[in-house]
Amino acid sequence: MKTLVAGVGNIFLGDDGFGVEVARRMARDPARDGVRVADYGIRGLHLAYELMDGYDVLILVDAVDRGGVPGTLYVIEPEPAGETPGEAAGPVDGHDLTPEAVLRMLASLGGELGRVLVVGCQAGDVGEGIGLSPPVARAVDDAAGVVRELLDGLRRETTGKAGPPCSRRF
Repeated sequence: MKTLVAGVGNIFLGDDGFGVEVARRMARDPARDGVRVADYGIRGLHLAYELMDGYDVLILVDAVDRGGVPGTLYVIEPEPAGETPGEAAGPVDGHDLTPEAVLRMLASLGGELGRVLVVGCQAGDVGEGIGLSPPVARAVDDAAGVVRELLDGLRRETTGKAGPPCSRRF
């Protein structure tokens, strides 16, 4: 199984840099077979083209707004976008490629992707400024642990051993 763990977000907008920080932290981990960990920041176009290389699973790590307490972690499995291969994705704004837009672009390029999981952290402050707020900064190590658990669960699923993809509840 080929898996991409992609940290996304804008480090110049406070907590929006959460995914980038998690990817940087995880890049220090020992390599896992079939797993690539990368910081894509705001380079959504690069992420779409990377996904053209054929990944079975994409784990996006990003700041989210779900109305929770800042620093709260979520594991989300979004519904497929339903794009038809070859369908136009609309104009591309390289500075505003949300994860949804990246996946639509991938579909419009004829790329396919299996499962998508999002490890999200409730952002607190996404105003201009570098650095995560204290509650979001404290969630970085926990989020890296959640991603590791998801990777372990995915490996168990492909080897036929029982076990949920993530045993934590948030």
